[in-house]
Amino acid sequence: MRLVSLVEQLFFLIEKQKQPMHVGGLFLFDIPASATSDFVANLVRQMRKSDTLPTYPFNQVLHNSTFWKTAENFDIHYHFHHTVLPKPHSLKALFAYVSDVHANRLDKAYPLWECLIIEGIEAEISESSPKRFALYFKIHHALVDGVAAMRIVEKSLSSSPTEEMLLPPWALLSRDQQYLEHVTPKKRTFGTLMKQQIGTIKPVLGELKNSLKEREDPDHVSTLQAPATPLNQRITNSRAFFARTYALSRFQKIAQQLKVSLNDVALAVCSGALRSYLLQLGQLPTEPLIAFVPVSLRRDDSASGNQASLILCNLATEMTDPIERINTIHASMSKGKDRFGRMQQAEVINYSAISYAWEGVNLLTNAYPKKQAFNILISNVPGPKEPLYWNGAKLSALFPASVIFDGQALNITFSSYEDNLHFGIIGCDKTLPNLAGLAELLSAELARLETHLDSTESKN
Repeated sequence: MRLVSLVEQLFFLIEKQKQPMHVGGLFLFDIPASATSDFVANLVRQMRKSDTLPTYPFNQVLHNSTFWKTAENFDIHYHFHHTVLPKPHSLKALFAYVSDVHANRLDKAYPLWECLIIEGIEAEISESSPKRFALYFKIHHALVDGVAAMRIVEKSLSSSPTEEMLLPPWALLSRDQQYLEHVTPKKRTFGTLMKQQIGTIKPVLGELKNSLKEREDPDHVSTLQAPATPLNQRITNSRAFFARTYALSRFQKIAQQLKVSLNDVALAVCSGALRSYLLQLGQLPTEPLIAFVPVSLRRDDSASGNQASLILCNLATEMTDPIERINTIHASMSKGKDRFGRMQQAEVINYSAISYAWEGVNLLTNAYPKKQAFNILISNVPGPKEPLYWNGAKLSALFPASVIFDGQALNITFSSYEDNLHFGIIGCDKTLPNLAGLAELLSAELARLETHLDSTESKN
């Protein structure tokens, strides 16, 4: 058994029926042209008949709310489901279905994950487009962060279109026993943990002092400056999920022109879309929105637990000029990354725990329902650069679906895969109107940035 860490405990403490703390992914696969009509049925049959037990982290169950232990039994009827969408088949119907299943909380009596195979997805481009099926997977955030989840996905699929994988996704890591052992977290003694924590005291205090000195720096963001917005209301258990895919080259071109990171460009696209969305509602604040942006603290290729912290980013939504906005975002993110770059992983975690402590208390107690440390969570989860396959079916798209909670009714997460960037938007549609329109505003903002830069280049 392994002790549940403080970070993992936090996810369980803030979890409620209306705010489940799992992350999910929607994966679209192209069925091979040479496949028989029962290709998906065979996949489902293969998964249901497999007697291979789940590997880590899919075999972990919570014990007495304090320990993780390996599950003694595996009930495939709870964890795996197969469904066919009703007609008319479309991506819109798929997103609506994912919205519903993502809202359902995982049962702590079982290992905290579920897997669904979904059929009935109509080709959106033309009749000659390949037929597709989807896999939706959700797993509790206490078990993995975004990077860990993506690495498990990458290891669970194949880089070869001809490899036949007879094991189900929750056991595929057993193909590589050496990597499986690497994924499984190592036990640490209490003495080791205490020594590590004591060693963080001096550097963390030093960075906290630096933060106080930097309060007048225009690039510094504090936990007290996020304005009140419609995004920061109490939520219900209703969810709406939307997704968009864009060519990665469009973001790369903008990043190269402006000498910023691809992540900065994606944040700017989200910022401009949020600005337009709030303008449509007539509720754009005069102060900039603040985003909480997770950053990975991993220094290796591990795929276990939560090893991430968060940077507060000024989204500059009060600015009308998209170039000024993206430069402000770049400066804000650089400030946070520089600070974390001076610290070790444990120091970053402890610094964050102190700096964002009041927001954690607010999440647990709802003591200040009208005051939030940030307005929205926006995450970047880098994905595989090479194509992946499942028994010859090519993974064509992957859309992340993350968490929302009281005071944070909207989450945007984007993931790269091959030559595309895939955006997943999840929000409470009973709290926020017209979330489908927000998805369209992402496209409009990306085009606006491109037009603005093209116009600037032509003048020069």
